[in-house]
Amino acid sequence: MKIVFLDAKTIGDDIDLSAYDALGEVVKYGFSTSEEVPDRVKDADVLVINKIEINEQTIGTAKNLKLVCVTATGTNNLDKEYLEKRGIAWRNVAGYSTESVTQHTFALLFYLLEKMRYYDEYVKTEKYVNDTIFTHFAEHFNEISGKTWGIIGLGTIGRRVADIAKAFGAYVIYYSASGRSAQEGYEQVDFDTLLSKSDIVSVHAPLNEYTKDLMNKEAFAKMKKTAIFLNLGRGPIVVEQDLCEALENGEIAAAGLDVLCEEPMSETNPLVKIKDSRKLIITPHIAWASVEARTRLMQIIVGQIKEFFAL
Repeated sequence: MKIVFLDAKTIGDDIDLSAYDALGEVVKYGFSTSEEVPDRVKDADVLVINKIEINEQTIGTAKNLKLVCVTATGTNNLDKEYLEKRGIAWRNVAGYSTESVTQHTFALLFYLLEKMRYYDEYVKTEKYVNDTIFTHFAEHFNEISGKTWGIIGLGTIGRRVADIAKAFGAYVIYYSASGRSAQEGYEQVDFDTLLSKSDIVSVHAPLNEYTKDLMNKEAFAKMKKTAIFLNLGRGPIVVEQDLCEALENGEIAAAGLDVLCEEPMSETNPLVKIKDSRKLIITPHIAWASVEARTRLMQIIVGQIKEFFAL
């Protein structure tokens, strides 16, 4: 069979993909535009893609195509109706990045909570050299223990974050935007209660009709002025202009984001202008991307191809 990677760079050059070579001919393209795809898929049996749009315009030329493997959980880039009409199967991957995203959630929190940028610069600019006393606490920080942590979306990742937050001594509450029935172990609350009671609010929900623009001006206004907000879900869950104003006006203390409405970040994004690292940290959609998570992801897809073709 012929396996074609259309945007292999989204996996990284450091991940061993040699297991695919044992399955057949493998062709890897770092990136592909929509215009380039039709020619590149003509004789492919399997496509491995991340963000590439899969529809009649892009894969209409792929006469041998039998399987599309998405190196992600989300599949909104697939025209599933067209694939079904063509008899082309598709697979996605869930659960591979739980530990990675959970770890990154706490990395963002600790950076903001303990003012790490300030203290790192304090030492590296040599202000600590021959200082008057052994310690320095111009920037205050607090403990997680005793705080209320509100989670939006208590799925696999949300629950893992909840378990670790609890281990740190936080009291965990959660809100289900879809109205899912209560789960064991943690207190389910309504949205207003979560916003008003939480010292830390983290989002681990998918983007859907219940969560789009959920975190808007009204939501931020209900939060504590000392609260830290974290978004590890999807960018459009947050109205970025409203978050920007909430940070500038002191309605919340700080925010950590790994996802944005437009990725890569647009120069028109209002958050570009916030340079104060005590208020905001944005990472470029890397929470999922530990070496272990990416390795796990590609191993799962190898297994999916083997299973599909009964190899």
